[in-house]
Amino acid sequence: MAAKPPERTRVSRRDLLKGAGVVAAAAGSGTAQAQTPAAPVRREALETLSATEADILEAFCARLIPSDETGPGAREARAAHYIDRALGGALAASRETYRAGLLALDARAMRAKLIPFHRLNEADQDAVLTTLEEEDPAFFSMVRGHTLQGMFGDPYYGGNAGFAGWDLIGYPGIRLGVTEAQQAFEPHLQKVRMSAYDFSMFDRSGARVAMASPAPVDPAHMASGMGDAEHDR
Repeated sequence: MAAKPPERTRVSRRDLLKGAGVVAAAAGSGTAQAQTPAAPVRREALETLSATEADILEAFCARLIPSDETGPGAREARAAHYIDRALGGALAASRETYRAGLLALDARAMRAKLIPFHRLNEADQDAVLTTLEEEDPAFFSMVRGHTLQGMFGDPYYGGNAGFAGWDLIGYPGIRLGVTEAQQAFEPHLQKVRMSAYDFSMFDRSGARVAMASPAPVDPAHMASGMGDAEHDR
């Protein structure tokens, strides 16, 4: 009989970011141990999800990349808003998977704690998510990947509010001309806090047409912080 893997009682911000290749963000960040609730963040109008689904997703994202002493997390970066918007366009093929997965997550919380997931304290949310990761790794991994996109992608797509993700990893911003020093990703470079679509060479009208297409497009490249004209806000 295979040995049971050691129980993981906390979702690690460090492990999450390192697993995504965001080593600079992971350095010194530690695990999600703060118990002080984050300041309330006003949520934008929903575009795809129901209010219940959005509450569950926002709490999910907030525990994947919690705010801590190193800076804001996924809640402040509006990662759930990015996902909600994308589920009406580029991620439309995943809409039903999200609906079923989020409601199943809430049902897990109700069975275990008799409280909806988004109302659980952080430790209990982490325990429920640990079980989800073990029992439904595909759904957990999908939400994790989209949360990273919403945290670090171009803010034009609805996440990375206030450039919180770029500040976290020290990304200096989009540049159309790149010098050798800039390629070295040196921290002293002046920050450029602009979306790719703030540059005239990117056509927003073309992006709107592409986003309206029923063909699903996985915007995995958004996590690079660049984006392109294939997706809309």
